[in-house]
Amino acid sequence: MSDKPAVLDASALLALLQNEPGAEVVAIRLTQSVISAVNLSEVVAKLVDHGLPEADLRAALDVLDTDVRAFDAAAAYAAGELRRLTRDAALSLGDRACLTLATRLGAVAVTADRSWAKLAGGTSRVELIR
Repeated sequence: MSDKPAVLDASALLALLQNEPGAEVVAIRLTQSVISAVNLSEVVAKLVDHGLPEADLRAALDVLDTDVRAFDAAAAYAAGELRRLTRDAALSLGDRACLTLATRLGAVAVTADRSWAKLAGGTSRVELIR
């Protein structure tokens, strides 16, 4: 694990919230982490899919006090351009939003998605939680 700040992918935050393997890695990084608004939206959508009522969903996320960063025009262009480098890894918009924010902050991108291992040596550092 790195001492660098961490940018959480939706899969990492969901692992923590659902106490899945790798949750302990995310818990350790939580105080120095940020998340893109795009990735937070993915987390909210997944929790909605699991039937969590809005009040419970907000309570679960608010207690984490995660630093949510806006996805602005510059981030939109950067994430779109990442498609050129990551097409073979089939990354989603959310994945590219996380990587864009990590690159912008000089941070490590933290994910549970093993397909990101293909990105080693790419535009930002990636840490797999499991």
